[in-house]
Amino acid sequence: MAQKKLTFQNSINIRNKKASYEYQFIDKYTAGMVLQGSEIKSIRMGKANLQDAYCLFIKNELFVRELHISPYVLAKNFNHEAKRERKLLLNKRELKKLHSKFKQKGLTIIPTRIFLNEKGIAKLDIALAKGKKLHDKREDIKEKDLKREMDRLKH
Repeated sequence: MAQKKLTFQNSINIRNKKASYEYQFIDKYTAGMVLQGSEIKSIRMGKANLQDAYCLFIKNELFVRELHISPYVLAKNFNHEAKRERKLLLNKRELKKLHSKFKQKGLTIIPTRIFLNEKGIAKLDIALAKGKKLHDKREDIKEKDLKREMDRLKH
């Protein structure tokens, strides 16, 4: 039998593109994640999805929910659950600051990007965000179109 060769990507940069359209970012943080072995291998293969993910506080600890990391093909019996809660690692000062701002009405914490740092450790960029209204979204689209037209005229 021929074995399938799995390749890991050197630079992982999985983004939540919809987040910047739906939310206005107030603060940004970089957090570590508590992962199982099969989860980090799936992330290194680029098999993660941030689309519906959000963060919440449980007993003064920050967790991410609905972050989909596909099961690792070669893990067989020791695989992970695809959408389990994962603990985020921030220092106490950042957690307290984030928790106090999070209590305000209308604010949420959303993951914006998963990446590997220079040591090969998976990190998650999160943002304290406020939902945009429809007219804000229209203004952003107009600005992007104008910028695109200006770039087109320059070249």
